Amino acid sequence: MSDPVASKSGFLCMYMKNHPDTLVAYVKYFGKVEGNVLTAEMSSIDSKGMTLVYKLKSGQSNTTRVTFNPLLSGYEEVKPRLLSMKAEAQEGLGMLKAPQITTFQIPRTTAITGIALFAYFYFLSPPPPDTTFFSIPVTTMDAFFSPAHAFRNATGLGLSFRSAYTILCAIHGAETLYTWSLCRQYVKGAIVTAAYVGCTMIFGYPMWTDLRRRVHQKRIESVMKVE
Repeated sequence: MSDPVASKSGFLCMYMKNHPDTLVAYVKYFGKVEGNVLTAEMSSIDSKGMTLVYKLKSGQSNTTRVTFNPLLSGYEEVKPRLLSMKAEAQEGLGMLKAPQITTFQIPRTTAITGIALFAYFYFLSPPPPDTTFFSIPVTTMDAFFSPAHAFRNATGLGLSFRSAYTILCAIHGAETLYTWSLCRQYVKGAIVTAAYVGCTMIFGYPMWTDLRRRVHQKRIESVMKVE
């Protein structure tokens, strides 16, 4: 099966000749080439990566291979990926200011996470039979948790509430630390930062993935303004 990007390599290389500064940024950041890079050209590109030819101020010429992670699945992914990599490279080299998120938003996927959390505790750590909670009758509690007890009896799966809570806190705690690191780089304002950190401790994965998506979107917008 032919590579959908490699078949357009000639056209893409010619097009990128109009963006020499971008190619230099690719070489320095992704190619990790030190020294004064004067010029750079794209000699080939495919779904796995691109080969760049560059020249240093000393007169030395060389090539570097920049791989795509993840791989490109089609030609339509080339432009957005190259724009994203341009923003990342220029930001990493100090040529572009890091995007700043000034507002907080809860992604819709947190609703799914809420349901998953409820199911997690409901099925794995239901209270034992004949348990009452505040003024709720025992018969009502037993009826409500009867499917959970049936699940545990049929599968043998189950955790104490403390164990289930500890596992969840460990996972969400690690995710919260990652969100905090993102906030230090890209979020402006103590209240917005606190909202992202606090909600990550509760909802986990959807919060930091949505924050990364918003940062990525801001990067692309910054690059498009320069373009």
